[in-house]
Amino acid sequence: MIGYLSRRFAASALILLGVTMVTFALAFLIPADPVRQIAGRNATPETVESIRHQLGLDRPVPEQYATYLIHLAKGDLGHSYVQKTDVGELIMSRLPATLLLMLAAIFFELLIGIPLGLLAAARRGKADRAIMILAFAGVSTPQFVVGLLLLYVFAYLFDWFPMSGYGGLSHVILPALTLGIGGGGWYARILRSSLVEVLRQDYIRTARAKGLSERSVVIVHALRNAVLPAVAMIGLDIGTFMGGAVVVESVYGWPGIGQLAWQAIQRVDIPIIMGVTLVAAVAIVIGNLLADLVTPLIDPRIRLR
Repeated sequence: MIGYLSRRFAASALILLGVTMVTFALAFLIPADPVRQIAGRNATPETVESIRHQLGLDRPVPEQYATYLIHLAKGDLGHSYVQKTDVGELIMSRLPATLLLMLAAIFFELLIGIPLGLLAAARRGKADRAIMILAFAGVSTPQFVVGLLLLYVFAYLFDWFPMSGYGGLSHVILPALTLGIGGGGWYARILRSSLVEVLRQDYIRTARAKGLSERSVVIVHALRNAVLPAVAMIGLDIGTFMGGAVVVESVYGWPGIGQLAWQAIQRVDIPIIMGVTLVAAVAIVIGNLLADLVTPLIDPRIRLR
């Protein structure tokens, strides 16, 4: 286990280094000038150059990147160009809302996807086709359409939930459900395909020959092996949601990392863009590692290498 974790951490460090390199390069290739965003349209050339020098943007890009890595090694994500605040503090202030939305969204994904996937695999025929059509619709429908529809029905017509904001449990249900509908469709499709394959295995036929009920065969024997692709997908979802669900956060006014990233992109606030991208990359790495560690617990035949 120690050797495995050492190799994974070394590989993760190289991946994160590559992410910072690509993001830094892309940030300087965009046509917008962050200094102009800060100084304003009417700023004099002298003012623009002064701000550029203060931010260190007049130095060569490789030198800027090296300086960024030195500060990053010390745990310093830099300072926002626009908000004049430490990027780490800005991200930490948005982290609780993002974590809450991530956990609630994954809960709804599994709540929707696992039962539908089980039912589709067990009831081949019309029920299977109907469920897959619903799953396809959930995956294909844009999140902003789902979000606005849920807002109109459950927040405006029935007044069961608040229209927007961040607070108690009632605030998180609609945005999490919006994410869960699309994700649940993916889980249903993946679990159904995996279950159909597992149900053809010899040990499943043996379990049926012993007189076990179909429910016991599917849930107790088949699900344990069929759920492995869904576990891997949860690891990816952790990184995706930690990077911020920009559309959903915008629809519901959710103060998460995604909203912070969108504001930074509009203002060309490179330190925040770099910080959010790095946080998302770290979350993806951690999510994948957790998924890999959980997999052998579900299926002991799998060994970590």
